[in-house]
Amino acid sequence: MSSLVIVESPTKARTLSKILGKAYTVKASVGHIRDLPPKKLGVDVEHDFQPEYQTIAGKEKIIRELKSAAKKADVIYLAPDPDREGEAIAFHIAAAIKTGKADSEKVFRVTFNEITPKAVKAAIASPGKIDQHLVDAQQARRVLDRLVGYGLSPLLWRKIRKGLSAGRVQSVALRLIVDREREIQAFNSEEYWTISTELQGSVPPALSASLHKYGPDVVVKRSGTRSKRFLIKDEAAAQEIVQDLRTGKLTLSSIEKKLRKRSPAPPFTTSTLQQEAARKLGYPAKKTMYLAQQLYEGVELGHAGSHGLITYMRSDSVRVSADSQAWAREFITGKFGPEYSPSKPPAYRGKKSAQDAHEAVRPTRPDMSPTEAKKYLSRDLMRLYTLIWNRFIASQMKPASLELTTLDIACKTERTDALLRATGTVVRFAGFTALYTEGMDEATDEGGGKILPSLKQGDVLAMTGVEPSQHFTQPPPRFTEASLVKTLEEKGIGRPSTYAAILSTIVDRKYVAKEEKRFVPSELGTIVNDYLVERFSKLMDIDFTAKMEDDLDLIGSGKAAWTNTVKDFYGPFKTSLDEASEAKGKVKPEDKPTDEKCDKCGEPMVIRWGRHGRFMACSGYPECKNTRPLDGEKPRQEDEATDEKCDKCDSEMVMKSGRFGKFMACSGYPKCKSTKPVPTGVKCPEDGGDVIQRRSRRGKVFWSCSNYPKCKFASWQEVLPGECPRCDSKYLVVKRERGGDVFRACPVKECDFKESLTEAPKASEDPKASEDPKASETPAT
Repeated sequence: MSSLVIVESPTKARTLSKILGKAYTVKASVGHIRDLPPKKLGVDVEHDFQPEYQTIAGKEKIIRELKSAAKKADVIYLAPDPDREGEAIAFHIAAAIKTGKADSEKVFRVTFNEITPKAVKAAIASPGKIDQHLVDAQQARRVLDRLVGYGLSPLLWRKIRKGLSAGRVQSVALRLIVDREREIQAFNSEEYWTISTELQGSVPPALSASLHKYGPDVVVKRSGTRSKRFLIKDEAAAQEIVQDLRTGKLTLSSIEKKLRKRSPAPPFTTSTLQQEAARKLGYPAKKTMYLAQQLYEGVELGHAGSHGLITYMRSDSVRVSADSQAWAREFITGKFGPEYSPSKPPAYRGKKSAQDAHEAVRPTRPDMSPTEAKKYLSRDLMRLYTLIWNRFIASQMKPASLELTTLDIACKTERTDALLRATGTVVRFAGFTALYTEGMDEATDEGGGKILPSLKQGDVLAMTGVEPSQHFTQPPPRFTEASLVKTLEEKGIGRPSTYAAILSTIVDRKYVAKEEKRFVPSELGTIVNDYLVERFSKLMDIDFTAKMEDDLDLIGSGKAAWTNTVKDFYGPFKTSLDEASEAKGKVKPEDKPTDEKCDKCGEPMVIRWGRHGRFMACSGYPECKNTRPLDGEKPRQEDEATDEKCDKCDSEMVMKSGRFGKFMACSGYPKCKSTKPVPTGVKCPEDGGDVIQRRSRRGKVFWSCSNYPKCKFASWQEVLPGECPRCDSKYLVVKRERGGDVFRACPVKECDFKESLTEAPKASEDPKASEDPKASETPAT
């Protein structure tokens, strides 16, 4: 019998071909083949919200190839990813290739959590049918998002500015960021003081202790998870206490030692993987998922071919298989010793909302440790794979044993009794921490690692120093990638598989910017958020959005009809949309007055809001139409800050967007008009200069060395950072083939390395990159 396997990714197809052998033909759909039309609503709201699907532009040839292969096959296995989106892809492929009832009877659905020979062959041996409930859940989400997007975006165009957009989930994520910023701005900082001392006992080392109590009052008393109550409010009070402490007699009143076990974190879920990659590697969620997709679908391992190195990266479960636990125990025993392996495999409890359909995100090959994988993986892939490997192995190790010691020192002064406290932690058994410890979003009060002297209760100590320190209470921090993902998951907004798209969208729309790796709402984002909260309070309600996710889960489990869920949402939404559309006027922020006078008419200049943001304008408009860009201020929040300095005036360079894409410009504009192209991150293979993007005289984009014309290196193919795993090439290129396939490939003609890119990188085209006319010559490839 001839068998056809259809997946969604060319990389996955190559990996499966190696596993299944020549008896199977493996084809790739390259993602979705059908979707709602791009230029109209495509949802019949009058007839149960039936979607109007059409073939995605450019997929006609792929569908013809799939149909042709399907006619020749006796059995067809649909094997897209095991989730709602994958189920929908399988559903649309089945609809596109079948020509009759007989065809539908030979079409099967197979899923596997990892692309390994055992998992793939087991799935083929026990095929199933397409789960229509999961298809309905994906369809409901798609229809809901289309109704919101096509309803709100045109409204924002009319009321605020052209080119804006809104989304059912992204708008709520934006609200979290705006609300946090307002909480920060409204925060009233309070001054407080602490007092630290240096003490000397009968044996070294010296002892650092802080004032814990003064009289009956605790100096720093925690009340709740974040707020604290402080006794010492100002410097005068602090100095008065310092003088009194210097008269005190010090005695070690108590020694308390506690043995504490610290358990390892469970294996990664999608959400925790995104959080930890952001904390430890600095990867945005979008990059993490892109790299994880490559590790799941298959990586070229030299002569062994393509192999999947991790389980499916979209999972909310912390469960792992018994087989993986067995090989992890064997690895731990061999690497660290039998004392690091627990008597029985640990079990982790997932969240109540977890669907538990797949295993946690873990490595699939016991023979491919990071040490072994290093020679095959690019730097970014290697860092993420090492993180996944270490987290999984650590999760199967024994807990760490810590000894927490607290020394309380009684201080009898002339005025009152005080208490000084010193704490320290000693690691008695490293356990899992010998390999891995989980990152933290914010600094905590835990983790004291001071070495304490070996003293006995009743010992007398001498004070060798006392120092007051001034502090101020801090507002809640702005969200990082990790903390925002964590908050989205805790509040049930969206699903972990959608977080990467949510965060990248609000940044791309310039609703938020990143400052020191934290999200800051732009003025535009704040205006959009406030308008949506005012007009669409239910849509922007966090609890309502979370309930909608639960409703989609009910559809996926067959407990609710998708049309009823959409209908319940659309009625109130349409009412709010109609009311907002009928309301007159546009949302326009107030003008900000300045002390500057118009150089044409003498009227005061004001800072006005326009389609591209704030600008200086004459208050005498329309009689005087004098305007100019803002200068002498920090870059607009819409401009992304960089670490680069201007070569001409040493001001900060910012990332701007022009008609041809992104470029770097001096923040001192218009006084300094210096610009330069965005570096690609690739070093020139000939002289070590930066490879940058340029434009030829005819407007065609190419890549060349920044030291042109001294260095003649150039390429028509877009360059990418990373070394070729098969040869000595220090960079890679983007290769596009007929049919829409996009690959990361080696530029060396004699080398055949290439791997699929599920999403082609978009080059930033700098309109001023080729200021030297000679730099626009045709590149010599």
